[in-house]
Amino acid sequence: MNYPVSFTLLICIAFIWVGSIAAVEYDENLIIYFDYEEFNGDTVPDMSGHGHDGKINGNVKQVENGKRGKAAKFATGSFLDLDGPNIPKDDIPVEAITVAAWINCEKTGDHHAIFNARANDQTWVVHPELRSDTGNFRWLLRANGSVTIFDMKGGTAKYDEWIHFAGTYSVDAGLGILYINGENVQEMPGKQKIAGDWGMGARVGYNIDNARPFTGLMDDLCVWKKALTQDEIKDLMENGPQPMAVSKKDKIAIIWGRLKG
Repeated sequence: MNYPVSFTLLICIAFIWVGSIAAVEYDENLIIYFDYEEFNGDTVPDMSGHGHDGKINGNVKQVENGKRGKAAKFATGSFLDLDGPNIPKDDIPVEAITVAAWINCEKTGDHHAIFNARANDQTWVVHPELRSDTGNFRWLLRANGSVTIFDMKGGTAKYDEWIHFAGTYSVDAGLGILYINGENVQEMPGKQKIAGDWGMGARVGYNIDNARPFTGLMDDLCVWKKALTQDEIKDLMENGPQPMAVSKKDKIAIIWGRLKG
């Protein structure tokens, strides 16, 4: 079948266009990812593909001196609201979780909450924090009914420098682990499922009761529905979440169909 030159040229352009905008897709278990490379007005887009954008409350601004590219600078009492009550249940980590971020905190005399969520039954679900009282880091998870799965502290808190925090847990493995700069600094057993809703809210940088304000810089905040391994966490530190390979076949088929139509 012979096509006019103009039509052939159009097809070539379409294929080049497909190659240049191949979709970036991440592991479906990555449910929240703020790389802070883009701010849209009062919103920080969730790059995971799940659409859990963070609405800026207070003074959260983009800065150039991040750990990996740009970062977010949180003034005391400022936070990202994730609209916890409307996050689908399928996106809530229950049987496994990883919370990870690069943080660079100012010494304010207060604790620094990286991420926080609270369930409808008033259970404080998760506490990844830098603690000012004990001079270390905290990783806590709770099951429904405010049952503590574990509450561990480890590492050494440092200020005005970049530190990588990662907390993991898996019901199947029966183990929670706190990693600081990729090193296992504490671990504790656990067997309960994590509370399964964020009905009273979910925030980055400030607890739901307006306590423990994160003050300083944050980069590459990730929340996963799986427990990353130590090697995966070290890779995350260096490279951030890695996109999955995406086939271009479907995009090409759609464009071809439109051209023929």
